[in-house]
Amino acid sequence: MRAIAVPPKTYSNSAVLLDSMHGLRAHVFCERMNWDVEVRDEREADRFRWPTYILALSNRSEVAGCARLLPATGPTLLSVRFPELIGSGPPHAAMIKSSRFCVDTLIETGRAGLALHDATWTMFTAIIEWSMANGYSELVTGTDVRIKRILR
Repeated sequence: MRAIAVPPKTYSNSAVLLDSMHGLRAHVFCERMNWDVEVRDEREADRFRWPTYILALSNRSEVAGCARLLPATGPTLLSVRFPELIGSGPPHAAMIKSSRFCVDTLIETGRAGLALHDATWTMFTAIIEWSMANGYSELVTGTDVRIKRILR
């Protein structure tokens, strides 16, 4: 399992992986979690422009997990749809917003005897490493209650 960051300037080089990621998001958020998200052609895509995506890739280069990262100072899902959830003070330049975190729990890499899927651990590590490498010191996210157990 490995992780990659896909910033906007490399979208065209990662088109196949991004298409797979949008398919995974449609499966997880619409079909599995029954969220009210817009799905077209079996893909759930962003209405927020130019996020950096973190992708967990299996040993066969399948997208096993993904997350969307946006500067917290710009329009984000929290600021647009759930402003009441922002409780840590106003967004600032050292704050990144993480959303659309999901993992393909059916991918063969599995859990390796751990409580969480390998892709979950890989994603958490990659999000933190990318954030630190890019000058972010604070991470904000709004999560489904099912994710709360993992974050504890």
